[in-house]
Amino acid sequence: MKDLLIFDLDGTLIDSKEDLVSSVNAMLAWKHRAPLPHNVVASYVGNGAPMLVKRALPDLDEDEHLAALQFFLDYYREHMLDATTLYPGVREALDRLYHHAIPLAILTNKPVRFSERLIAGLGLSAHFFKIYGGNSFEEKKPHPIGIERLIAESSADRTRTVMVGDSAVDVLTARAAKVQACGVSWGFQPETFAQAPPDFIVDDLRVLAELVLDHT
Repeated sequence: MKDLLIFDLDGTLIDSKEDLVSSVNAMLAWKHRAPLPHNVVASYVGNGAPMLVKRALPDLDEDEHLAALQFFLDYYREHMLDATTLYPGVREALDRLYHHAIPLAILTNKPVRFSERLIAGLGLSAHFFKIYGGNSFEEKKPHPIGIERLIAESSADRTRTVMVGDSAVDVLTARAAKVQACGVSWGFQPETFAQAPPDFIVDDLRVLAELVLDHT
């Protein structure tokens, strides 16, 4: 049986809160609006950039929303690696899993080119056989299409496939695809696990690596 680990990106592998907050607040300043607190912006993350912008600016019409979204994307493209870092233990865990040839992938609702650029900038491109973003398919998470595609492409065993994330969106994606859900105790929205509990939660990604390798 073949394992497959699928990771969310923001709030799971990378702490991108500072750069996302800066980009959202730059967009708000452009629209002559007051800035939002860090925790409020973080609560808006997880369903893709268009939804993030709608949550930050809920009163815009469609044309205004598209303009604000474009401003946000342009600004974030230039600043996405200003302060973004890996969470503690992530690099070591990914290095170990990669060394043992465990198939690793990313499934995020962030645009795929941004995701690829972030992973490259953090020196992790070789670790993942595939990165899929919110614009890779017709549907975003929690639709299971991304997991289904990754299982097919890796010839993984569904019963040994794990979706790893920091929010209920990731758990619901796992449930829709009938794979295991691993929650992380850090990140942007672990409180949403109250609505959709994962199968298990880890406090350090190195713990997950140990669990996987012990059962390989």
